[in-house]
Amino acid sequence: MPFLSDVAFRHTPTDAGRRTAGRTLAGRLLGGRVVGLMEQEATSRLQLHDLQLAQANRTVLEHVDGRFRDGAITALVGANGTGKSTLIQGIMGMLKPVAGRVACSVPKERRAWLPQQLALDLTFPMSVEELVMTGSWPSHGALVGYCARHYRRGREVMARLGISHLAHRPLGELSGGQRQRALIGRTLMQEAELLLLDEPFANVDSETVDVLMTVLRDMAASGATLIVVLHDMEQLSRLADEVVVLANGHAHWTSPQAIAEGHAPVAGTARLTLGIPGVSTC
Repeated sequence: MPFLSDVAFRHTPTDAGRRTAGRTLAGRLLGGRVVGLMEQEATSRLQLHDLQLAQANRTVLEHVDGRFRDGAITALVGANGTGKSTLIQGIMGMLKPVAGRVACSVPKERRAWLPQQLALDLTFPMSVEELVMTGSWPSHGALVGYCARHYRRGREVMARLGISHLAHRPLGELSGGQRQRALIGRTLMQEAELLLLDEPFANVDSETVDVLMTVLRDMAASGATLIVVLHDMEQLSRLADEVVVLANGHAHWTSPQAIAEGHAPVAGTARLTLGIPGVSTC
């Protein structure tokens, strides 16, 4: 299975790389500022305007301009330390910009972030059903009891993900794939319109990957905006409509076709290593 670290990025895109087929045109450098070029008719409820983000007084990303198209899945790729987590934090409002702004018209209760499974406390006594049901908290409230409609919706979500038989199973007793299905179920319960996912297919079985990809594509088809951190080339080609490559402190909008052909418009000619475990990025 090919990984994105196997792709060498060249400076100049080919004609094939410029073709969009209804997706983002390849990004280009304009006066040192990278702009994500989108189709004029495309709508977007999430836009970045000359965004600059820093961690511990160190600039991580700067002059980021672009938009994430409604009803599309954008893959976020880059080597370790290039700012993927920083950008997610900025978009979710967890990190205040040094300059520029994040313009998001999606209601806060419809925004969801699914971190890596390693962030989940498996010792907390919660069942699959209880986790899924917490998806109603942002709009319904955490201290208000569930009604019949909530339970009916929860059962529908679990059935859609093939985890109905696990409803009362503690999270700590689940496989990696089962846990990820439950976590995605929480976002479905929330009816998220903006969903950010950090390596959602890591350490899960191939059947779960197929199920989750179908669910994510259905969410995009319903108009949701999805941003997915990916490292696997095959998964990117199967799932992504657009790609944002983070490198050298900038964000470069491009297409899955350009990535696959090794012609993403990333400044410089160095090979881009995307943080595959065991691969040094030094």
